[in-house]
Amino acid sequence: MHALRPLLRKSLFNLLAAGLACAALLAPRAASAEALLLIEADSGKVLQADNATIPWYPASVTKIMTAYVTLKAVKDGRLTLDTLLTVSPTAASQSPSKMGFRPGTQLTVDNALKMMMVKSANDMAVVLAEGVGGSIDGFSAMMNDTAKKLGMTQTSYVNPNGLPADGQITSARDLGILARAFLRDLPEYEYFVHIPAIRFGKRVTGNFNKLIGRYPGADGFKTGFICASGYNLVASATRNGRRLIAVVLGASSGTARAVKAAQLLERGFAQDNLTWLRPSLGTVDNLVPVDASPPNLRDEMCGPHRKRPASDDDDALIAANGGATGSASATGGEAQVTFFTAGLQPPLMMKASELMASAPAAAEPVLVYTGPTRTGTALIAAVEADADQQAASKPRGKKSRVARKPDAADKPKDGHKDAGKDTKTAAVKPDAKSETKSETKSAAKPGAKSAAKSETKPETKSGAKGDAKTAAKPAGSRQAATKHDAAAKPAEKPAAGDQAAKPAKPKAATKPAAAAKPANNS
Repeated sequence: MHALRPLLRKSLFNLLAAGLACAALLAPRAASAEALLLIEADSGKVLQADNATIPWYPASVTKIMTAYVTLKAVKDGRLTLDTLLTVSPTAASQSPSKMGFRPGTQLTVDNALKMMMVKSANDMAVVLAEGVGGSIDGFSAMMNDTAKKLGMTQTSYVNPNGLPADGQITSARDLGILARAFLRDLPEYEYFVHIPAIRFGKRVTGNFNKLIGRYPGADGFKTGFICASGYNLVASATRNGRRLIAVVLGASSGTARAVKAAQLLERGFAQDNLTWLRPSLGTVDNLVPVDASPPNLRDEMCGPHRKRPASDDDDALIAANGGATGSASATGGEAQVTFFTAGLQPPLMMKASELMASAPAAAEPVLVYTGPTRTGTALIAAVEADADQQAASKPRGKKSRVARKPDAADKPKDGHKDAGKDTKTAAVKPDAKSETKSETKSAAKPGAKSAAKSETKPETKSGAKGDAKTAAKPAGSRQAATKHDAAAKPAEKPAAGDQAAKPAKPKAATKPAAAAKPANNS
């Protein structure tokens, strides 16, 4: 017996150390940090909770509730997936991300849902809200009523898309409850939350949820971003018949939220043999809400330290504080990926950041289109008609791009940095295919987002050091770009209306071609 005492003491000490390690990992973080939650989909059992009951701005994860309320209406027979809805002026006026359809355009509930869940289209959320609830206010009341029935005690809605609003609030706890309800109540419509990509006309848009097609077993849900909330993600994955739901709120980038969700899911799947070491956290419904105001991360997410405007699909977001996207500085440290609870978890086969940086698995995009439900040759005709509509709207986007191009061409001193680029692009016509590709995308989105991303920021990067000054004078650049004599450029200052009156001239020399290249690379 005396001989066993040292062994018992050592075992108890090891158990105590493991318990303390678990407690440290489960300790709540400061309110300004991220909110994290990991639960089992079937039982609602909480596996990890950090700031899970602190109120948060939901951003576009709001659209999970929009889809839930819409699909419940379909399931209850109040409308069908083939029901035609009409884009109203209110829907068309929503901020990007959006499809950009004109008022009066019609499309089915099915196509509107796919566009909303994959592209996070704010206009489609309003189309669905008006089609189901009659108005934004009417649908918001339905959303709030549903949230109350589900036990989402920290949630309130004022719009169906998550655009900034003081009354639009939720928590990681409530989002976990909502995700469980979606899987439990609408299993026949679950495919809407894990579509890898959609094709509208000639444009393919991948799901903003980077886990889809990358993380093994990933099968949901939705991303979200506004400046006040940071980067949000509700994600799910299934392995060996066991489904987990991870919620990440307030991450620093689109890639960081995906990496953190992958880390949470991986820990959860590796805990089967370690549950006896972890203190019980109960179920997600029993987490105690915190009475506080949501943290506002606007300065951190959209302040002057950002190199470009942040957005929900901002993969290249690398803040001035350093670190490549997906690096340890951006994701909270790879130590969280490879080991858990002082080395009790075996390492992953691949780091989560590397996994999210890899190309997604090949998948055929789901066709979406305007108009009524079609099949066969009628569907092909509808897709071609949408592609023609995209091409017809291209000149509007192209005019604004052409007016901008001479900004970079105005500076003749770029020989040191861009000489190599100039020789490569000298033979390229200004209206060649490289520009047409970028214009196809921007023309389909008449909203402010494409202008902010494709026009404003790239111009300050593309030219030499003086571009920021010359960008304020696009009018004088139109005639100057058509001349070979660079010395004459500063003297050219025609009226501002001239640039709109004169289209792009195909005989432009090497300077406009050089200006087009940075715009494509942005």
